[in-house]
Amino acid sequence: MTKLPRYARRHRTPPGSPPGTLQVDPEARASRVHAFRFNADGVTEADEILDCEPGSVLWLNVDGLGDGALLSRIAERFGLHPLAMEDVVSTHQRPKSEEYEAHHFIVLRMPDRVQEEGADRINTEQVAIFLGDGYVITFQEKPGDVFDPVRTRLRNPLGQMRKREADYLCYALIDALIDAYFPVLEGLGDQLEALEDDIVYETAPVEMPQIHALKRELMSVRGAVAPMKDVVGTLQREETQRFSDNTRLYLRDVQDHIVQLIETGQTYREVATGLTDLLLSSQSNRSNEVMQVLTLIATIFIPLTFVAGVYGMNFDYMPELHWKWSYPVVMAAMAIMAVVLTIWFYRKGWLGRRCK
Repeated sequence: MTKLPRYARRHRTPPGSPPGTLQVDPEARASRVHAFRFNADGVTEADEILDCEPGSVLWLNVDGLGDGALLSRIAERFGLHPLAMEDVVSTHQRPKSEEYEAHHFIVLRMPDRVQEEGADRINTEQVAIFLGDGYVITFQEKPGDVFDPVRTRLRNPLGQMRKREADYLCYALIDALIDAYFPVLEGLGDQLEALEDDIVYETAPVEMPQIHALKRELMSVRGAVAPMKDVVGTLQREETQRFSDNTRLYLRDVQDHIVQLIETGQTYREVATGLTDLLLSSQSNRSNEVMQVLTLIATIFIPLTFVAGVYGMNFDYMPELHWKWSYPVVMAAMAIMAVVLTIWFYRKGWLGRRCK
């Protein structure tokens, strides 16, 4: 699997290309179409391009951006602007909202998990949404998304989704995408809490790269969520003709969710930064404890080394050397000195501390 760039997306359109060039990435997934056409009476579901019908709403979802001919055919049939289609296949786009004559174009980023360096990492995938008269068209980079709850609501004959218009379907898709970030942030929060416990209670070893990886994922989530606040704010304005006043009320709730995500992500970023300081402080404390124990051991052996050095001198007249009890007396004196120093250090509180 090709390693994903950490902080930037590669720009696929050659420099100097005419505006609206549909430059398909040769490494992109094959395109697959799935369509819903519904109204209050029922729903039609097919793996092909369906036409719009009066009194019905069409949701055309395209997974994969590798089939240039299919993308061009969809753009021609629904009158999608070439500049917007260029942004669809250029998956490095920042979340944005643009009004065209025939449709409204929205770019968002959807959370996704990928395998990188043998571990699950959070990535974001571009989702492009076209809202037109009686239709919603979504383009995704690859199969798999967060829209299954919306599909379930469309398949439910007793649900209210079938009675709604295309702008409400567009809101439902945006809402499902934004809500998908909450489990992601909750998972990152659980990891931060576990790392904090491991550092404070020393239940497991913690390395700096673990904290750095979490900070990088939090930065990725914030980079995807923060611009979507402006996007949803734009959709709430009255000059946006594609959304009714009733749907704008629901979009306010979406914006509240985005603000909550941004604040939660910022809090987690501060916690991760604090964990870095906490880990460095913990490692410094452990080093100090090790040095303290080694210093105390060396201090105990200093007088013992002195005594051993005195009796290691080659003097002829050291009367106690010829005394038969001199060896046990000296050894006993050295042992007493070691015990006395150990007891004194213990009473001072310098011994008995746990050191790992």
